[in-house]
Amino acid sequence: MTSSGMSPIPLANARQSARSDGGHAEVATLGSAGPELSAGLPTVVVVDAGGTITATTPDRISYLSYSQSLSGGITDLLIRMYPELGRVAKVSVVSTDISGLSSDSTTESRHQLSQTVDACLALSDVVGVVVTGGTNILEEDAYFLDLTIRSEKPVVVTGAMHQSGTFTEDGMTNLFSAIRLAASERTTSFGTVILMNDQIFAAREVTKTDGYRLDAFAAGSYGAVGVVNADRIRLIRAPARVTLHGTASWKTPFDLSRRTAAELVRVEIVSGYLDASAVPIQALAAAGIKGIVTAGHGPGSMSVAQGAAMAAAIADGVLFVSATRTGGEGRYDDGSPGIIGAADLTPQKARLLLQLCMSFSEEETQVRDWFKSIGDPQFGLRPKTWRR
Repeated sequence: MTSSGMSPIPLANARQSARSDGGHAEVATLGSAGPELSAGLPTVVVVDAGGTITATTPDRISYLSYSQSLSGGITDLLIRMYPELGRVAKVSVVSTDISGLSSDSTTESRHQLSQTVDACLALSDVVGVVVTGGTNILEEDAYFLDLTIRSEKPVVVTGAMHQSGTFTEDGMTNLFSAIRLAASERTTSFGTVILMNDQIFAAREVTKTDGYRLDAFAAGSYGAVGVVNADRIRLIRAPARVTLHGTASWKTPFDLSRRTAAELVRVEIVSGYLDASAVPIQALAAAGIKGIVTAGHGPGSMSVAQGAAMAAAIADGVLFVSATRTGGEGRYDDGSPGIIGAADLTPQKARLLLQLCMSFSEEETQVRDWFKSIGDPQFGLRPKTWRR
């Protein structure tokens, strides 16, 4: 069942028309994929959360401009993929009432998305879920899902840099490859991954590096975990959590069935730069914000004024996470009271982890421990368990 109590709607083949009902895509079948195509195929659910992948433009060359969304959402794209898609997976669609605009995204919508994906993965015949969304915050969507999803089944997040119908649209190939990857079950126990531009990235490591280019996603020093080239899927490494496959420790403590969206703690980010003022930190502390991530220069440094404001805020019970704006390695945790090092975790992802940590524990020692283990997982000769 989905978050609104409805089951995913099966998609049969290209010769279909779509309508909407209660916020979920419903497909009126005009034909059949045929038993020769559907027999024995894995079932993949596509969760439609909008984004550029379902957007259009005034004409086929103006990918810097937006006009409207496809009337049938992601279903419109899927319909165009048959009969080829019918040889890869049996596809069901769940649409959401989540806005396709990245700027409209909220904690509430991310909570809803996670719960919807978890409900789809709980269905016994579903082998994996593909989530589409806006690329501006795709890395945050993926990491939030990575931290909260309870199932080890594959979750693949994808989107598009250029709109549907443009000469350079990339949504079709990204979506098709994402479905192929999920159907293969090759990323079981990887947690959530992003599939963009034929590359597979771990949710913790991926970041968007450009506002317009098709190759806008990268993973810093570590690179992609693999590629999907047509029907060839190559995995060359894996996130550290795969060592916990099949154990209770694979799941994080962040079970959203135990917390409503309103119960998730508010966390903000403050940037460090030349001659930065103390005002943002002081204002956030005065407003009652108890968790702040700093995006510092170098390994995570802040200005002298900001440092003084941080010390005062810590005395008032504010917890800081020190991240770097460089996109690489940053401050390692040294146990400083009130300040936790984020290592190479980007500020935006450190914010999500701090939000979940503080929502599930009020103890600084526990939050610090989760940052060292969940936030900075590492391979070893023995599987590293997440202490709780």
